[in-house]
Amino acid sequence: MTGRRTHPTNGTSNRPEGHSMSNNSADVVVIGGGPAGAVSAYVLAKEGHSVVLLEREENPRFHIGESLLPYMMGLFDRIGIREAVETKGYVPKFGGEFIDPTETKFFSGVFRADFGKQGEGRYDRAFQVERAKFDRMLVEEAGKAGAEIHFGAAVGELLMEGDRMVGVRYTKDGEEHEVRSTYVVDASGRSGRIANKFGLRKTLDKLRMVAVFRHYDGLDEKHNLGVEGDIQVGAHADGWVWAIPLSKDVISVGTVMPRDVFRASTPEKVFEEHLARVPRITTRLTGTRPIMDLKIETDYCYHTDTVTGPGWLMVGDAGCFGDPMFSGGVLVASATAVRAAENLSRALKNPQDADRLIAEYENFFKTGYDTYIRLIHAFYDGELVAVAADAGRTTDRDTLERYLIRLIGGDFWSEHNAVAQEMRRRTEWDTFAPFERVYGCPSYPHLDEQDRKERAESRIRRVTAGQ
Repeated sequence: MTGRRTHPTNGTSNRPEGHSMSNNSADVVVIGGGPAGAVSAYVLAKEGHSVVLLEREENPRFHIGESLLPYMMGLFDRIGIREAVETKGYVPKFGGEFIDPTETKFFSGVFRADFGKQGEGRYDRAFQVERAKFDRMLVEEAGKAGAEIHFGAAVGELLMEGDRMVGVRYTKDGEEHEVRSTYVVDASGRSGRIANKFGLRKTLDKLRMVAVFRHYDGLDEKHNLGVEGDIQVGAHADGWVWAIPLSKDVISVGTVMPRDVFRASTPEKVFEEHLARVPRITTRLTGTRPIMDLKIETDYCYHTDTVTGPGWLMVGDAGCFGDPMFSGGVLVASATAVRAAENLSRALKNPQDADRLIAEYENFFKTGYDTYIRLIHAFYDGELVAVAADAGRTTDRDTLERYLIRLIGGDFWSEHNAVAQEMRRRTEWDTFAPFERVYGCPSYPHLDEQDRKERAESRIRRVTAGQ
């Protein structure tokens, strides 16, 4: 075991001048260099804390989850990296097209969530991204903010003193290293380092799906029957199909299904057969050709009821993962990372408030993921139309449409979104053990009061119209 610190990727310290750290200690160690890890490290470093981020891969790897939500732009604007995202040439996304030939899961055969209808003060677009490049960009922003970045660093032992986590051991370039810290942030994604150590992970069997997908090039959007840049989600009896443009001429296409449907056929057959069920997507693919072998992702949905503990907390997929139906994964991961970093910063500065701040974070984490997973349940159970109808009893039609589009765009923490409120009443969609919800939009906190007034005014209009 060496006590020294290895060098960051570029061979120099990424911390601002005058920001010191001992050779084997830091305020916070972050495990994982995906969006959750990079964003938490970025915010903590900007707050002036010493941060070590350990990423197992030498370079960010391919990852599904290429489609972002517009609430991401509000979140990134608030923490100061919106411009870094907007200048990378990603495909803009102004809405999402939901295709349902059966007309049972959505409002009509084709429903478009137009992000321009969210209301004033909200970004009307997001981006479709190549995750390897996107994740690398976020890690680089964390490094610029002062975080110490280590690629190719495989975390081994999680160090404990009594019941408190006090750091990690990791291997890099064949050498073992140790870094001690006041807190450990687990952003290890589906590998779930802390969840696996303590046996905390629970599967959501009802939502355990399999995805089969590949990329195509030669895309020509003149064949798109919808709006250029939109993600397409096509429902069918055995699951759903996605189409996500990643660049001017490359598109990601995948099909998601229950495990028994996947096992009853071959990946090639089930992919082609499911894709053929959504003609609007196959039309968009006219003239394209596959540029990668089929890939398979399994065991989609899980959660943990405990996402914090003495000296540690989980962010993003390390604590919960939902079906990618509405493309919310990167948003909830990033939003929980921001709140975790903000609360840890306050806890480091005011240790007497640490327990309260970490408990508040855990409830914030569960509030967002709980709302997102309820949206997924509503789709699979064919209840989205019914939920909207129930919400419409207290909300006028125009406001109801805004609420629905906001929810699809990432409005997972709103106390005043009538559609989200109605979903939270459905006890059959409970995921976590009972917890205290923490409301307050992480992307547009300055609009919370405006949302409250809008909801009250909508109720008045609804009552007046019914008289």
